[in-house]
Amino acid sequence: MIMSKCIINGAKMIHHNLTTAELIEMSLQKKEGLLAGNGALRVSTGKYTGRSPKDKFIVDVSVIHDEIAWGNNKPFSIEKFDQLHQRMMEYMKDKELFVFDGFAGADKKYQSNIRVINEFAWQNLFIHQLLLRPEGDLKSFTPDFEIICMPNFKADPTVDGTHSEAFILLNFERRMVLIGGTQYAGEMKKSVFTIMNYVLPHKGVLSMHCSANVGENNESALFFGLSGTGKTTLSADPLRKLIGDDEHGWSDDGIFNIEGGCYAKCIHLSHETEPQIWDAIHFGSVLENVTMDEENREIDYDDETVTENTRVAYPVDYIHNALIPGVAGHPKTVVFLTADAFGVLPPISKLTKEQAMYHFLSGYTSKLAGTERGITEPQATFSACFGEPFLPLSPLTYAKLLGEKLEKHDTSVFLINTGWSGGAYGVGKRMKLSYTRSMVTAAIEGWLADVPYELDPIFNVYIPTECPNVSSEILKPRNVWQDKEEYDAKARELAQLFIENFKRFGAQIPESIINAGPKI
Repeated sequence: MIMSKCIINGAKMIHHNLTTAELIEMSLQKKEGLLAGNGALRVSTGKYTGRSPKDKFIVDVSVIHDEIAWGNNKPFSIEKFDQLHQRMMEYMKDKELFVFDGFAGADKKYQSNIRVINEFAWQNLFIHQLLLRPEGDLKSFTPDFEIICMPNFKADPTVDGTHSEAFILLNFERRMVLIGGTQYAGEMKKSVFTIMNYVLPHKGVLSMHCSANVGENNESALFFGLSGTGKTTLSADPLRKLIGDDEHGWSDDGIFNIEGGCYAKCIHLSHETEPQIWDAIHFGSVLENVTMDEENREIDYDDETVTENTRVAYPVDYIHNALIPGVAGHPKTVVFLTADAFGVLPPISKLTKEQAMYHFLSGYTSKLAGTERGITEPQATFSACFGEPFLPLSPLTYAKLLGEKLEKHDTSVFLINTGWSGGAYGVGKRMKLSYTRSMVTAAIEGWLADVPYELDPIFNVYIPTECPNVSSEILKPRNVWQDKEEYDAKARELAQLFIENFKRFGAQIPESIINAGPKI
């Protein structure tokens, strides 16, 4: 038996590294979920159907204090951490626990050993499918980091110093993460990502919140963007191999997937629009918070009764053309995805290196309903590096690495708006997926290399005057607004938000990058 680094005295039973089938059997026996008609395990995460950013903390100790970007991360005392950890250990006594040993990082040169301890079999199945699964004997496995996830253990904010009953505590000195009070499995996934965002830059590797795929020539493409902007959907291309859908590293050798699985939004999912994701949902997949008829076990992907943030987790090899292992060459193309609720950003624009640095540090999009608790309609937001909640270090650390790699490998960068067109949210319509796919294909295949471009006078980006399989009229967003003056006002409003947001980086940013942003 492989014992956990955290000594679990008196645990009723500890199950180590069970198979997919065994975990599903135990989940059903414990009535944690139901099998859907397509074979997936359907579960509910209770009142927490999205991440809880206000409940996430980093333990503040001297050895890491000066490295952490505290403006973006909330400190937690080591004394309170030890107190809460001890109470969790007491809680785990007499519990039936599930342990998974796996890896983060498909490139073994940069791999971290991750051990996860769960009280729910279905959550252990989730992390089994999301991380890289080990092959062979695990007797010599030693975790680099350990995650303890006990959703039914709730914190007392007045005693524990937390924000609420839920908590996500990352301790980089002890190499441990404590999660409690929330059943939302995405907290485990994003805790691993936060760990890798701390570890990889120290090794000269850019950790990235992006999906990635690769063509026949081993030239990869990256898709940056916050949840709901289309990373998973747009990287699932039947003509290209999928490297991964959410988290990657860019080393001197190329791109590698941090994970071994995918975590896709499945609201309004259909076989017609997203066949690869649809076909990946079968035995071994975990469906979260989708509506299911418990008599005939049919799934209703259009039902938002529980949450708009319905999710499915599955191993990346459930995608028929996935690249295994998830390691590929340097990217020829980088795509920044944004869902613009103002409806004023161009559907596609090409960025210079300086413009790319500006938009990477800005990380503009609209938070979509359901991704976080309390978000019920799109809200404009800026998230540095398209993933600031998961960055323990300064955004400038990641931006510097990106700039160096873009220049070294002569990588093209495009900004693609998957949000609204013809008007703001509530008036305009969401950009057609078919148009977005055509624009992505054109960017990746180099079809836009020689077309004429026009400089947008407000957003200061280069708009192609034509794009294969896309109506030229929509390429300039002002063209499809009925009220041109209203467009101008909304565009200036968003440009001002960009400018105000960028002021937070102060004098640390070269003037050439500041000047690459929007103009009023």
